Amino acid sequence: MTGIEKKTAVITGAAGGIGQAISRQFVAKGFRVVAGDTEQAGLDKLEAELNRTRQNVWSKAGDLRNNGYCEDLIEYSVQATGRLDVLVNNAGIITPGDILQATDDDWERTFEINLTSISHTCRKAISHMKGHGGGAIVNVASCWELYPGTGHAAHCLGKAAVAAFSRCLGRDHAGDGIRVNAVCPNEVSAPMLRTGFARRGFNPGTAIAEPNNTVPLGRIAEPEDIADVVFFLCSDAARSIARSAVEVNGAKPVY
Repeated sequence: MTGIEKKTAVITGAAGGIGQAISRQFVAKGFRVVAGDTEQAGLDKLEAELNRTRQNVWSKAGDLRNNGYCEDLIEYSVQATGRLDVLVNNAGIITPGDILQATDDDWERTFEINLTSISHTCRKAISHMKGHGGGAIVNVASCWELYPGTGHAAHCLGKAAVAAFSRCLGRDHAGDGIRVNAVCPNEVSAPMLRTGFARRGFNPGTAIAEPNNTVPLGRIAEPEDIADVVFFLCSDAARSIARSAVEVNGAKPVY
């Protein structure tokens, strides 16, 4: 694909471990990527890596708690590349704490980033895709939306809402040629997981062995494993898949 025929994917949380892997996957498959994240330094690093031979990535830093930024990110995609074919809402936070521990600020921040931002990016993307031949949207939820774990009340509720919202959009807009699905990972060997280990006093370099031993397939997912599933759902190979929530868990039950 060249010029205007080359498809464009908007990816949020693109500077994180999973976001970087998703961005690399789309560029490797011939897409242009519009990368969003709060971390400008991380976006600069991603651009430097993926733009070595030609421009494949355009970045726009901002805070997903700002509704205007959510909508501007979609507009920027169309302005910079001439089109929008895929939206991947990958950005998210994990908020620990049960109902007695999580503060009002914890709840508000969790829902603003993990759910409300998605409603704004999806609304803007769908309004564009409807008039331009359709597209694909993947929202990253969690296995904990299906099997809630302990001590993460806000996180579990927020991710459950993301999966339900994705199913609603998938049904509402299939007739517009827009396929909407959710991907539901379990643990992923990414910086966010290692930060959680450190916060709880574990050695991030060795603590990964314990969750690996709980996965029937032998290890928890790598960011590339999630990226493969996301790209598949956005590709023509998944042309008949819509309003689904796909678990990526190595057969490990959460409960």
